[in-house]
Amino acid sequence: MTQDTGSTTETSPDSPSPPGHSDIEISARRRWPLIVGALVVVAVIAAVIGWRFLGSDSTSPNETAGATLTVVTAEGNASEQALVEFIADEVAPRYDIKVAFKGLSDSTTLNRAVSDGEVAGTVYQHKLWLSQVLEANPDFQEEAATPVFRWGFGIWSDKYRDVADLPQNARVSLYSDPANEAQGLWLLERAGLITLKPGVDKWKATQKDIATNPRNLQFVLLDFAAQSRSLADLDATVGYTEYYLAANIDIAKQIYAPPAPDEFAGQLTIGTQWKDTENITNLVAAFKDPAVQEFLRTDPRVKGILLPL
Repeated sequence: MTQDTGSTTETSPDSPSPPGHSDIEISARRRWPLIVGALVVVAVIAAVIGWRFLGSDSTSPNETAGATLTVVTAEGNASEQALVEFIADEVAPRYDIKVAFKGLSDSTTLNRAVSDGEVAGTVYQHKLWLSQVLEANPDFQEEAATPVFRWGFGIWSDKYRDVADLPQNARVSLYSDPANEAQGLWLLERAGLITLKPGVDKWKATQKDIATNPRNLQFVLLDFAAQSRSLADLDATVGYTEYYLAANIDIAKQIYAPPAPDEFAGQLTIGTQWKDTENITNLVAAFKDPAVQEFLRTDPRVKGILLPL
């Protein structure tokens, strides 16, 4: 038996303990780095979770006096970024709030951040798109607080200068998501190219709701980026002005573009839980300020892309 620091352990003649050290000490020292490592991992996970949802504080900036209110849009949207930054610099101080812009990667990420209170709002969607998001994600708690602008939206052609020139069996693209497909059908009806069935909800219309199609237009469903790329291969495409200008397509190739209806206006969307907080009340008031509409009418960074109400 070897005794050390009041502890005893058996040692065999073939494997004597080193002088001054017991087997118990060796075991304890080997376990200690594992314990420390586990504690570090737990601390890191906790820190990441805290930052992911609400930063270092469990309180949303939406209800924190003096906090910066972040308004998000899809990454790379220069016109919407310019709008938010104008409001941050020129309008928000009048309402005693601080506003900042941030781009996020996709619709679900943006809307979850709004619903969870990580950010104050977003201005990248109309009511119909928001309704689709909420239907697909019933745990999201969001609502449209106020319309802010209309997107430039029209019929484009690389081959024809007027919608009246489109031939029989013309191949025409529409957006592949239901809300923007409905907007495209509304636009084609407005241009006199199709009619929709009487009584149909035009803001939710699909191709099944077409009553007449005298030119037998052939529809091709494409995503946002593919519209402008396919312009040369189709007789006409239907889409948002910003994607065509971003692809360096001449605005003259937009052959029909009436003002969009209110149903397709870009909305400031906020988290329902914080709608009555002072911060969010002031944010909504800032987006309603007349200076915002003047900016949309005059600033070259949004000309033809974000239109005033």
